[in-house]
Amino acid sequence: MTRVADAAAYFCVFKPVLQGDRFDPDGAYVRRWVPELKALPTKLIHQPWRATPIGLASTGITLGTTYPQPMIDHSAGRERALAAYANIRKG
Repeated sequence: MTRVADAAAYFCVFKPVLQGDRFDPDGAYVRRWVPELKALPTKLIHQPWRATPIGLASTGITLGTTYPQPMIDHSAGRERALAAYANIRKG
């Protein structure tokens, strides 16, 4: 029986904004599948919560109403996940 394990997979915690910037730099995917964000400038398409209230209003977006607030702080979530993996490894 052959078994292949990639230990690095346990530490692979993706950063959604970075992934979006890298693999959808012009925001085409987001604009197609998340029409609420279609009018946002490209630099904000992967992180609409960073737009100013005036900028959001000019595109018809109201965080928490027409588009949800962020569900998680990804940096904090990453730290929690890495800590959990470390605890698992300790046994």
